[in-house]
Amino acid sequence: MTATDIPTSVTPAAEDLPKIISVDDHILEPRTLWQEQLPPSLRDRGPRVVREKVSLEFKGGHYGFTRGAEDGKLCDLWLFDDLVVPTGLLHAAVGYPDEEQINIPAIYEDFRPGTYDKTARLEDMTANHVEAAINYPNVFPRFAGQGFAERDDKDFALLCLQIYNDWMIDDWCGADANGRLIPLTLVPLWDPALAAAEVRRCAAKGSYAIAFSENPSKLGFASMHSGEWDVLWDACQESDTTVSMHIGSSSTMPTTSPDAPLGVSMALSSQNAQGSLTDWIFSGTLSRFPTLKIAFAESQIGWMPYLIERMDIVATEGAAAGVQLDRMPSEIVKGRVWGCVFDDQHGLKSRDAVGLEHILFETDYPHTDGTWPHSRSVAHRLCAGAGMNEQECYEFLRGNAIRCYGLERFGISV
Repeated sequence: MTATDIPTSVTPAAEDLPKIISVDDHILEPRTLWQEQLPPSLRDRGPRVVREKVSLEFKGGHYGFTRGAEDGKLCDLWLFDDLVVPTGLLHAAVGYPDEEQINIPAIYEDFRPGTYDKTARLEDMTANHVEAAINYPNVFPRFAGQGFAERDDKDFALLCLQIYNDWMIDDWCGADANGRLIPLTLVPLWDPALAAAEVRRCAAKGSYAIAFSENPSKLGFASMHSGEWDVLWDACQESDTTVSMHIGSSSTMPTTSPDAPLGVSMALSSQNAQGSLTDWIFSGTLSRFPTLKIAFAESQIGWMPYLIERMDIVATEGAAAGVQLDRMPSEIVKGRVWGCVFDDQHGLKSRDAVGLEHILFETDYPHTDGTWPHSRSVAHRLCAGAGMNEQECYEFLRGNAIRCYGLERFGISV
């Protein structure tokens, strides 16, 4: 049976929706991974966990913490060379009542086992009507591996990053998880040539998606307009590797003032994806690499029609706008750019303007925006609210993800 064989009808009942492919879930990194894999002489510098009392705060778009706080709570602190990162409940609040999902310190035992244990994760996916999922990092690596990129000793950082990638491909996504947990690997953001080599190394091991920053310039690296990343895009295009960018992967979130609450950043989160897509288009990158595919995680999609229309208008200004493109942005994005939805009713109602083929679904397990264990009912509410028929539901919940990430390579074809 192929996607085109699926009959057209009104929105199916929730129990008749196809199995979900989630393109944005997360993992809690194994506490002992690097201590087991690094040479003994390097373990005291490598990623490791200690437990201390810590207090957390959020202000002006940034998280802060205090170690040894008298009124603090027991916390699993990640240490990595000079890096110190507290584990917070918001890293994996799945299963907690909404009123308990707050910014407080946590230890791994506070979390649902599916956040860090593969067998438990597969069980949680099955209970949630999810066939396959792509997992981003969570705590100290952050969403694009910034935790490795910020270390001074780049050789050591690369070694630790490759330990993560090998674990992701061989262990987390291997054996009984093959075809259900889809690998997403990291690249050394500090060196585009090294990043290209890591893409090729991981593709040879069976990983065809990388996490990249929505704005590498914000991290102190070359901008999308510099051309320095072309060696990386060559490797991605050659290996049919999809470039995935999560909101916050520039280590910044939009906000309005230093005293703005977390809700301001959450409401404005799609602004990062808007800036990123503009860079991908106006830098000429998508024009120079005509088969390269990119996806924005946790970005929603309701913003896309206006931004693409506005880019078309700006592109007609040509040299006056500092932009030279071979085609209009609305043509360049077709079949190349995806956004994903966890709760964007407006976006789905606007799917003809967005392009249904550009829309993916995510469950965001185990984060506060996540919909476990009700992802199927949430998907049904969204699909029914937008008046989507059976074919459209199929494309939204799995068909588009298969094409975006080339999941045929994992045995998923329909």
